[in-house]
Amino acid sequence: MTYISPSLLAADYAHLAEEIKKVEDAGANYLHLDIMDGAFVPNISFGPELVASIRKHTKLIFDVHLMINDPIRYVDRFVKAGADMITFHIESTDDPEAVIRTIASHEMRVGIAISPKTPVETVFPYLSQISQVTIMTVEPGFGGQSFMMPMLDKVRVLRRYAIAQGLKLDIEVDGGINPDNVGYCTGAGANVIVAGSAIFKSKKPRSVIFGMKDAAKLNPFVG
Repeated sequence: MTYISPSLLAADYAHLAEEIKKVEDAGANYLHLDIMDGAFVPNISFGPELVASIRKHTKLIFDVHLMINDPIRYVDRFVKAGADMITFHIESTDDPEAVIRTIASHEMRVGIAISPKTPVETVFPYLSQISQVTIMTVEPGFGGQSFMMPMLDKVRVLRRYAIAQGLKLDIEVDGGINPDNVGYCTGAGANVIVAGSAIFKSKKPRSVIFGMKDAAKLNPFVG
């Protein structure tokens, strides 16, 4: 199954409750929450207080993506704020296993993200301990960037490896994704699609979301 995760980064912050309801009613599965600290990436977004404030407005799964240095420091705060799963960047810590253990200790799903320059093999030692890998298809930090097609080679390698190892793994792609390129993503093996501007900026978000799901059905992973 393909899951659609609109990125809140592209929403109208003056009307967040309405924006979230709009994408939930349109058929979204997750809400992707990009947490940026201005150090790991050159941008600042929002923190646990905002996550807690929107939690009561939706039943969508909160996919919290930590683009911050030393992410272990903030796991507890985002758990309390209402995260359903937490993804951290492997480049942001010297001890990925410690971060995995800390997130897992709260009985929530764990994800690892990798930036475009990071080899996909870097995550292989941790796959048995996590439920999702996020392949960045843009440089992390800003929304509205162009999709990097070569990153799909990582998706394909990762999906083949997971199948060979008998691992049940969600592969998320994040950055520059829209109805025109989502089929390439699912064909490479991705099953969780992050899309910001394509959904939140659309006048017909339901058409966009179901268009993406239809494209996914027409372009399954074939090996």
